[in-house]
Amino acid sequence: MPTIAILDLGTLSMTERQRSWLDSMGEVTLYDRSGPSEIHERASQAEVVITTKCPFDAELFDRLRKLKYIGVLGTGYDMIDIAAAREHGITVTSVPDYCTAATAQHVFALLLAMTNHTGSLSASVHEGRWSKASDFCFWDEPLEELAGLCLGIIGYGRIGKEVAKIASVFGMEVIVRARGEETERDGFVAMELDELLKRCDVVTLHCPLTSGTSRLLNEERLSLMKKGSRVINAGRGELIDEAALASALKSGHIRAAAVDVLSYEPPPESNPLLAAPNCIITPHVAWATTASIGRLVDTTLGNLESFLDGVVVNEAKNFEAGPE
Repeated sequence: MPTIAILDLGTLSMTERQRSWLDSMGEVTLYDRSGPSEIHERASQAEVVITTKCPFDAELFDRLRKLKYIGVLGTGYDMIDIAAAREHGITVTSVPDYCTAATAQHVFALLLAMTNHTGSLSASVHEGRWSKASDFCFWDEPLEELAGLCLGIIGYGRIGKEVAKIASVFGMEVIVRARGEETERDGFVAMELDELLKRCDVVTLHCPLTSGTSRLLNEERLSLMKKGSRVINAGRGELIDEAALASALKSGHIRAAAVDVLSYEPPPESNPLLAAPNCIITPHVAWATTASIGRLVDTTLGNLESFLDGVVVNEAKNFEAGPE
C-alpha cells in the first residue's frame, strides 16, 4: 500500500466514513499544519501527498524521489510548479468545483454588506443607539438596491457564471470580461477589461492567478473605474495591488471594497487594507461552508482512489490563462 502524507489538514475535518476510506488506500500520516521548513521531511517517504497550501517547486521535487502524486485540497493550485511536477513524473490533481455555490453566495454576502450595512447597523443597535433614537428607525449611510447596478465579472468560469446568474435575479446589469473580439457571452454583454472597468458600478474578480493576472487591478486600472464604484475579490489576493486599492479607498475614488483573500495569509499587520476605510475583509472563508468541505474531501479522496486504480481525474494543468 502506498505511503500517504496529509500535510495541512488543520483547516478541515474528516468524517469517520472519509477517514476509513482514506485508510483503506494506504498508510496514512496526518499533520494539522506544515511550515515550509517541515515539508521535505514530512513528505520525504511519501508516495502520495495531500495538501491545501504547502508550496512545491522544482528544487523540492528534486529531493522527493518517492513522490508520485499530489492531491490538492482545493480548486487553486498556484502553489505547485505544475511544469516541474510533470518533468518529475508527478501527477497533480485538484477539486475544480466543490465551492462554486458557496463562493458565489459569499460574493453577495460581501456586496450586500456594502449596500445594506447589516453588520454595522446591528452593532449600532447593540451599542444602544436605536434605544436612544428619536425616530422609529435610523441609518448612517445610504441603503442601496442592487437592482439597476452594473456588475462587472472578471473571470467567467464556474464561479463567475454562478455570480452572473444570481446578479440577474437581483436585477443587476451584468458585463463579463471579453475574450478576444467577442461582444456577448451567454446573453451577457462582453467588454475588454478597461471598458468594463469604466462602465461598472461593482467589479468582482474570479480569474485564476497567473503572471498575466497578478496585480490585475493596479493603480492605473483602479483609476479607470467610476468614482464611487466598488471592488470585490473572492479569488486570490494577488489579483489586486493592495497598496493602490488602499489609496483609492482613502481618496474616495473607490467607495468601498470587500475582499475574502489577501496577498499574504494570515496578513501581517502592515497590510495596507487592514487600515483602509470602507474595506470589509473576511478571513478566506468563501469556500468553507459545511457542504463544501464535505464535497472537497470526498472529491479529493475520489481523485486519489482513481489515480491508484490507474485513471487520472481532475488533473491540474500548467496554464497561463487569458481572459475567462
